[in-house]
Amino acid sequence: MALKATIFKAQIQLADMDRGLYVDRALTLARHPSETDERMMVRLLTYALHVPADDDGGALEFAKGLWDPDEPELWRKDLTGRILHWIEVGQPDERRLMKASGRADRVTVMGYSQSTPIWWAGIATKVTRARNLDVWQIAAAQSQALAELAERTMQLQVSVQDGTAWVGNGERSVELGLTRLFP
Repeated sequence: MALKATIFKAQIQLADMDRGLYVDRALTLARHPSETDERMMVRLLTYALHVPADDDGGALEFAKGLWDPDEPELWRKDLTGRILHWIEVGQPDERRLMKASGRADRVTVMGYSQSTPIWWAGIATKVTRARNLDVWQIAAAQSQALAELAERTMQLQVSVQDGTAWVGNGERSVELGLTRLFP
């Protein structure tokens, strides 16, 4: 018997001073049976960091990622179906990134484990021709602290200022420094 996804609900209050964006979002996340709380929470944070001010040009959505190799973790499509933004979480291989780079206007990777610098060193020279690629890293200790905020029903406050994000649930808060690896 196949294992089913676990459903999480998140209410996010976002104050992104870097982009001048202040929005509330109600989200439903399906956590794949093989996915950890850490990875799911990084997906949630990545959503908050890239959500558009409005959905006029297309909404940012959670895609099938782990379920479907032809989809990212998150994507934003315009009303014609063109992929505006392809977002990966973790350490995708260079073939996947180059394919995404050809399909989307913009590609972002959010790495979060201690091995991210090793992964990036191994593929950096292979993806430099992808001019629409951004690669970021969250320190492993910070993403692990973020995982501790995971609950089936969450009310989170996310603040972003000067490239630093703070995520809190009313009782605890986690500071997350974002390091740009590329370009």
